[in-house]
Order: sequence, then structure tokens, then C-alpha cells
Amino acid sequence: MNDDDAPVGGPHPAQADPTTAPHTSSDTSSATSPRFYAHSVPKQPENRWQTLPDHLHAVGRMAGESAAVFNAQALGQVIGWLHDLGKYTLPFQERLRGSPSRVDHSTWGARIAQQRLGVVGQLLAYGIAGHHAGLANGEGEGERTALAERLVADLHALHPDWEKDIALPKKLPLPDGFKNYSLDLQQAKDRRPFQQAFLARMLFSCLVDADFIDTERFYLQVKGDPDLRSSGPGRPSLAALREKLDIYLGQFKADSDVNRLRADILHQVREHASDAPGLFSLTVPTGGGKTLASLAFALDHAIRHGLRRVIFVIPFTSIVEQNAAVFREALGPLGDAAVLEHHSAFIERQPPRDDPEQYQSVQKLRLAMENWDAPIVVTTAVQFFESLFAARPSQCRKLHNIAGSVVVLDEAQTMPLRLLRPCVAAIDELARNYRTSVVLCTATQPVLEAPAFEGGLPLEAVRELAPEPARLFQQLERVRVRHVGTLDDAALAGHMREREQVLCIVNNRPHARAVYEAMADLPGARHLTTLMCAKHRSEVLAEVRQMLKDRQPCRVVSTSLIEAGVDVDFPAVLRVEAGLDSIAQAAGRCNREGLRSPDASEVLVFANASDDWAPPLELKQYAQTAREVLRDCAENPLSPEAISRYFAQLYWQKGGDALDKPGLMGLLKESRPDSLPLETLAMKFRMIDSVQMPVIVPYDDTARETLERLRFAESSVGLARKLQPYLVQLPRQGFDALHKARAIAPIAPEKWGQQFMELVNSDIYSKNFGLHWDDPTFMQSARTVV
Repeated sequence: MNDDDAPVGGPHPAQADPTTAPHTSSDTSSATSPRFYAHSVPKQPENRWQTLPDHLHAVGRMAGESAAVFNAQALGQVIGWLHDLGKYTLPFQERLRGSPSRVDHSTWGARIAQQRLGVVGQLLAYGIAGHHAGLANGEGEGERTALAERLVADLHALHPDWEKDIALPKKLPLPDGFKNYSLDLQQAKDRRPFQQAFLARMLFSCLVDADFIDTERFYLQVKGDPDLRSSGPGRPSLAALREKLDIYLGQFKADSDVNRLRADILHQVREHASDAPGLFSLTVPTGGGKTLASLAFALDHAIRHGLRRVIFVIPFTSIVEQNAAVFREALGPLGDAAVLEHHSAFIERQPPRDDPEQYQSVQKLRLAMENWDAPIVVTTAVQFFESLFAARPSQCRKLHNIAGSVVVLDEAQTMPLRLLRPCVAAIDELARNYRTSVVLCTATQPVLEAPAFEGGLPLEAVRELAPEPARLFQQLERVRVRHVGTLDDAALAGHMREREQVLCIVNNRPHARAVYEAMADLPGARHLTTLMCAKHRSEVLAEVRQMLKDRQPCRVVSTSLIEAGVDVDFPAVLRVEAGLDSIAQAAGRCNREGLRSPDASEVLVFANASDDWAPPLELKQYAQTAREVLRDCAENPLSPEAISRYFAQLYWQKGGDALDKPGLMGLLKESRPDSLPLETLAMKFRMIDSVQMPVIVPYDDTARETLERLRFAESSVGLARKLQPYLVQLPRQGFDALHKARAIAPIAPEKWGQQFMELVNSDIYSKNFGLHWDDPTFMQSARTVV
């Protein structure tokens, strides 16, 4: 990307110079120049319409301000100035006055950028051409017309007045201080197309957000409605949030060995706040207080370096809700205004205008979700990473607000291996060129630095925030881990019978149900599965915690959902073979509070005897690698050294191609600035392979009352969120089976379509197993009952 002044291709013969392109007679017949508009107002005189220069300069100003965070203000201004250039055509102006003819108003600006501004102009052209429909490929097939085809299409003549209104620069360089990949020249060359695609998408984000906001403000002004983005009380400052956090942290007493260690970790992590922005790791064992320590560091670091917000990226929706609640509590009265919780299950419809206070509150939340304009954002890994590779304007609006932030990747080891290379490349690019500090936060730190990470694009200069992680793990050692060989279900049930308080974690729901059925007659037998709604699981967990506290029999079998930050404390845990990071997470449910000696707290790893419960091939590879490390590091299998060895061996065994299954990095490597596959990248980058469909379970009176209100409501404001604890996510196969059996039905489909699907056959929801969509017996029941 150093040849930023070189033209990309030559001008198409039909449009050698846009300012001298032929015009129709109506273009030049008037002695005075026509007045050009960006937006019309129905049934209002034209003097109330928004003029085109006003819109272009406002969008350019806002896009430039957004891009200034990553030293690209000039690029942001230009993409804003050019995005609606095609409105300087008389046919478009006639369309504003009521003509039914459709007019392409996006391609002219892309063509000017590509012809006049070299490589950087080519990158701007993607966003300009796609600011309504989305980013297209530079060349080749896609759902959208490729940029190369649009740039040579016939267009209505462009009126020359545009050059009076826009002072287009003759030269447009890369952002100041832009850093290429520096390990060696070949890797720098290979990485360049990725950096170009990333920059094109970031500038696209600046443009579409500015365009949305300016258009929205114009029409709000016309209607006399308040601009909620800028009116009313503002968001609390990071300094004010830190003050509240300090008050909250000051309540904790260092009155035990564990609490003194947590206080020491917190203090030493905060000492690193003055370190230069970039890449960090926070490697703290379970129980070390890393959640609040990471928040404290992020606020300190952001304030010290003038960064704008803190973004927590969390692998599971349930933990998004849990951590957001922790942050709101820690930030006291400022928590609700400061913390934006954004994930796919949270859907709000247009709020009612007859309640001004509720309207403004919900509207502000909705507006903040569009572009992450909040001091603290808590979101899912799916939302975060898929947005970084997205092509749709609605998904990309928020991207420029990631720049100049602190991003905390919680449970960083959960990044999917099949997308690890593009995920790592995105993390590196944010830190390298977008003033973003990224914290890899976990007890089981993946090895993403050279030379251990063999995936092709390792991270450089990752700095550890925790004080001596190896020592911390020794001081917080709470369990003994050993492999007990192969167990069939009878032997596994035998282990459960021998212990009065024990947790068994298996890899899939059918196996969990089989184990539970084998021991259901035992005192304290409980079962946890994602086929239970969250409210149901919370009730089961509350029972489990009480039984553990009262030292009553408590025998729980669960899928891996219990490993995701669930606060339970068993004296013994059985874990079927899995990756070493999963085993470490399972160990975090054993002797969690450190009230027993490690010798009295066992984590027993076992292999399945039955092929009925065989895991997918990828999980088998994780388990095989973990088995080898457990054998070689039997004395301390959960130490940072053992975890590093596990990840290094896993990456080496799988090889670079397995760390980028869709081949995104290879696809980009072969691209030029004018052939970037931006739409294809968005289509291929999917964190979750299978589509999950939500079903609402009328589990209790609150759920039933909320569903009843939804039937008659004019808006789903508040109701959608209130129903969230009652959702069960099903694969498309199960959803379709229940729909076909008429076991589920849409709520008020004339208003909501199929957005809210209710379980109407209560016989297929069990207090022990949750929703039985995959059980033939229960499905037959569904068909006969309905």
C-alpha cells in the first residue's frame, strides 16, 4: 500500500473526464445553475429541503471526525464529500420532485475517487458505491454487482457545479503513521491486501454512520422532534466511572489469603495502565478476580491515553448478561447509563410516543446499539468478529467506534480454531493501526505469538498484565487433575453414586440425558442443558448452590454450559475428555472458594467407552492433544506452561489451513486494491455454522403474562427483553420439526410475523430435560396432543 498515488486501471472510454461528460439539453439550458438537493420533504416547499452541499459537507465533517481517531481525517472527509455525488444529476433531482425513475446516485462518487485518488481512492470507492446496498466484491461474482462493473456502467451526466462545492484534493495518502506488517518483506506483502480491506471497511463505517446521523437529524428537525443523540443528559465520562468503581472496590477487604492475592493482582494490573497502547494478556486463574481487574485496567488505561470507550467481548450470551450486571453494580448509579449490552437476542421495536420518558430512554438505547456510542459496551464474540468482516451498512456502522478503544477479549481461547488466523489478524490490525488496546483475558491463555503460533500471522509484542502468572497458579492451586481411563455409562453412574456431592460434565446433550436417567433415583440428582430456558437453569443452579451450602447430597450432570463462568463449588468433578482449556474450566467448578485442600478436591478426566457419545472430529483432536499434555505434565497439568504447550501442539498438529477453514487469508493474499473480495469475506466469515432459532417457553406466570401482553401490544419495547430468560435456541432442524408438529406457534403474526414463536404444547417441556425436540417419543406425543 505504499504506491498510494498510482492509478488503478485506466479511465473507461465513455467517461474520460467526468466534468466534460456530455449533458442533455436540460442540463445547460438555464442561465443560472440549478439548485441541487440531497433530501426532499413531502408536501413542503423546496426551501425546506436539505441542499446537497449542506449534506455532503456535514457527512464529510462527521466522517472525518470519526476517521481522525485512526489518523485518517482527510480520507473520512473525502468519502463523505463524494458519497452522494450522483445527486448532482438532473434525473435524480427530478426523482426528488416525484419522478418514478430510479437513479443510481452512488457510483459517480466511486468513479471520481477511483480515477483521481489512486489506490486510496480505490479503497474509498467500495464504501461510496456500497453506502446503501453494502460492500461488493471488487471483481467476480456476488449477490451485489461487482465494483468493477459499476465503475464502467452508463450513468446520467454529472453537472459540473459539483467541483464548485467540493474542493477535492489532488492527492490522498494513507493515514499518517500507517504501519505495515514487519516480520519480513514477504509477510508484509501478503498482509497488505488484508490491511487494505480492513481500511476500506473502517472508512465505510465512518461514512454510513455519518450519513445515517445527518439524514436522521435533518428529518427530526423538519418534524420538530428532539435529536436524542445530542439532547438530554450525556453519557458519564470514563473518569466518573472510574471514581464509582474505586468506591466499589474499596469495600472489599483483604481478610484472607485469597482476598489478599486478589487485591495484589488488582493493584499490579492497574500499575500497567500507563503502558503504551497495544496488545496485552491477562492470565489469571479462576477465582483471581480478573473480571473487575480487567475493568479497572481498561478504565485507567483509556483515561491515561485518551481512548474513548471499553468494549468487553464475551463468548456466550448468558455471560454477556452476567458480566453486564456485574459492571452495572460496580459502577453504582452510573451503571445503567454507562453500560450498553448488545447481542443478537436483544431486539427492540419502535417505542410508543405516548410515554415521552420511556420513548426517549429506549430510543437512546436503540441509537447507541446502532453504532456502539457508549462508554462501556458488553457484546458477544459473534457480534464483534462478524462485524469486523461484515459488508452490510447496519453491521458496519459501529466499527469506527472500536478504534480508539480498549477491547477486552474475555475467555480469549474460545476463538474458533477454524477462524483463528483471520481473528488474530483482525486483533493485530486494530492494535497496529486503529489506536486500540486489546487485552487477551483468560485463565488458559492461547499461544498466539511467534514462534509458537504456526498459523502464519502471529501477534507481536503481547505484554502480560498479571504479576508472574506461574506463581499465581501455584498460589491459587485448588485441585488435583488425573485421568482415570475409559468409563462406560454404568461405571460413570457408579462414580456418581460413590460421591454425595459431584458434578459430571459431558460433551453433548444426549449423553447428559443418558447419564442423568441412570442416576435419577439418587438423592440430589439434577440435570442442566441448553434445552432448558435460562430461567429454568437459574432455578436449578439456585437449588444446587443451596444443597452444596447445606452439605446435602447433590449430584449434577451437565453439558459444558456450566463451565462458562457459572459460580458453583463441588468437591469433585468428572469431565469427559475435551480440550485442556475445557478441562481447566471444569476444574474452576471444583473447590472454587478454596475451602478444601487440593488433595481433597479431584477433577477426574475420563474417556467414553461408547461410540454413541462420540464427539465431532475436531473435538477428538482437542481431546487427543489434551491427553498427551496430561500425560507429560501430570504433576501440574493446569499450569501456564502446560496450557501453552497444549495450544502450541494443537496449532502445530492442525496446521495453518485448519486455522482458516474458509480460506479467507488466502483469498485476500491473491487480491489487488481493485479486486478485494469484501462481500465474499462477509459471507464466508461465520462464527456459528448452524442457524439457531429461538422458541419462547411459557415457563412461569411472568412468561405467560408477558406473552399475553405481547399479543395486544403496539410495540415490543421492554417485552422482548423480558422474554429473553424464557428462550430456548434450537437448530433449524428442531425448530422446523416442532413447527410442522404444531408444537410451536407465532405470537400475533399479523404484527410480528414469526419473530416471537411460543411453545404451545407444554407436554414436550420437562422439568428434568427441558425441550424434547430431538426425542421421537415426545415428538409423537406432540403430533397426537395438538
